[in-house]
Amino acid sequence: MKKLLLIGAVLIVILLVVLAIGLSRLGPVIKTAVNTYGPGITKTELSLGDVDISLFSGKVKLQDFFLGNPQGFTSPEAMRVGSIFIDIDSKSITKDTIVIHTIEVLAPAITYERGRRTDNFKAIINNIESAPEPGTSAKETSGSEPSSGAGKKILIEDFILKQGTVTLATSLQGGKSISTRLPDIHLKNIGGSPQQVTEEIFKALYKEITSGSVKETLNQGLKELEKSLGPVGEDAKKQAGGVLKGLFGK
Repeated sequence: MKKLLLIGAVLIVILLVVLAIGLSRLGPVIKTAVNTYGPGITKTELSLGDVDISLFSGKVKLQDFFLGNPQGFTSPEAMRVGSIFIDIDSKSITKDTIVIHTIEVLAPAITYERGRRTDNFKAIINNIESAPEPGTSAKETSGSEPSSGAGKKILIEDFILKQGTVTLATSLQGGKSISTRLPDIHLKNIGGSPQQVTEEIFKALYKEITSGSVKETLNQGLKELEKSLGPVGEDAKKQAGGVLKGLFGK
């Protein structure tokens, strides 16, 4: 009996070691995937600072997520997130579809910038829609086979974004920040390729950024800013009025 218990204990230790080695490799894979494939999808600067893995639970913490702005926009960033928590089904990592139980994006700082005909997030969504699937263009252009991970699908059971803020980017602020709370987002069962999942999440985010409650608060801040401009030059005031009225079509 003691011999059987000893064998059982050894098998458990071996299993835990194998799991630990497998999950320990997941952190660099996630970071490399985001930093390598991300910019090709959004066509902006995109980076991830660090990845912490809980070796025996499949839980992941992403730190210092940065999303830059597309060409033509002047603000240095579109979004910055300090922490993103992910709960992955570790058994699905080697399968065709990676199952993610939960993604929780906590307190994203979003910068919304309006151009003459569009805005930064709409431009990012357009970039995502037009981007080729990872691995597809490589095969078409060079004749080589895509990497083994190119055909991977993702299923996110729960995507949660909360405690976010939206700050309006305008050169007329004079140091004053015009910000408002972003409504929380909860999406369920998002599935598809990484590009398809990214597109669905960004469209949901864009819907809240341009929602009535966010527009109303930012427009009120713009009105107060316009009043505070005071006796500026006529050209500057005309420019300010045109920009302020054109931000949300009001």
